[in-house]
Amino acid sequence: MINILETKNTYFSYPDGTDVLQDINLSVKQGEFLGILGGNGSGKTTLLKILNGLLKTTKGEVYLEENNIKSINKDILFRKVCTCFQNPEDQLFSSTVGEDIAFGPTNMGLPKEEVKRRVYYALEAVEMAAFADKTIHNLSFGQKKRACLAGVLAMDPKVMLLDEPTSCLDPMGVNAIMQLLRKLNKEDGITMIMTTHSVDLVPLFIDRVVILNKGKIMLDGKPEEVFSRAEIIREAKLRLPRIGHLFEILRKNDGVDFNNLPLTIGEAREEIRNILSR
Repeated sequence: MINILETKNTYFSYPDGTDVLQDINLSVKQGEFLGILGGNGSGKTTLLKILNGLLKTTKGEVYLEENNIKSINKDILFRKVCTCFQNPEDQLFSSTVGEDIAFGPTNMGLPKEEVKRRVYYALEAVEMAAFADKTIHNLSFGQKKRACLAGVLAMDPKVMLLDEPTSCLDPMGVNAIMQLLRKLNKEDGITMIMTTHSVDLVPLFIDRVVILNKGKIMLDGKPEEVFSRAEIIREAKLRLPRIGHLFEILRKNDGVDFNNLPLTIGEAREEIRNILSR
């Protein structure tokens, strides 16, 4: 499987000399669902902006499909690597949902029929087919998040960059958005790169995790591998998923022995069944 995005020895500093990213070496495979975790100020959002070319590296290179993004036409780059910002108000600016989704494909110079097809597909994909003529300001926050996703999908991207996509959503809204992203990843093959503080979501939906701390990659691997390094997780101003933390306490304080640290309710249930059957 090819690397669809890759950074090599990437650094980024602001003009005042503040170092934000340091020696970032990251390879993302086509079709992966990657989660980038870190505390406030760890460099998560800056890394996304580096990956889509909104910010230029101070040092090092970024590659899309093995081509240096410096050599790629910006319009083509932004079509292939699309971003959903944390606040949907930063992304929605047309009067109606349908008009907003059509904006990108129309600016690509696509025929009207193709624009209509893409708008219909995108609305269906985010389960908002009945909202094409709805005004943006009448949408709920969760619906605005979905409308942003639809606008990105209409561009037919290879990679979606998502900055805290579940922020400010209620629990049902969080689950709905994550189920949607997982579906787009697994069924449509779109590579997902998502920043988040929500560690409990990671083992449920995400294939691979990168932990950022002070602009450096501290851990990179599958959720079960990464969350087994509790000390480094806490150094990065994060915590274990609640289930993992509970079993950590059971092992330390109550002498409960288990093979693998459970991170989800399903894993915990299986581990408890194993313990009870001994």
